[in-house]
Amino acid sequence: MVDEEDKKKPLSDDKLVKLLNQKGYNIARRTVAKYREQLQIPVARLRKEL
Repeated sequence: MVDEEDKKKPLSDDKLVKLLNQKGYNIARRTVAKYREQLQIPVARLRKEL
């Protein structure tokens, strides 16, 4: 999802949780943040391209 996001408007952890819940994955925001950090994916504001 992060690889395919709009680089001008990256997905926040909360938005990722909503999208994953829609796909049937019951996951908390803190879990998304933990895995994002483990995968060394920066927070949305640092992934934003101008």
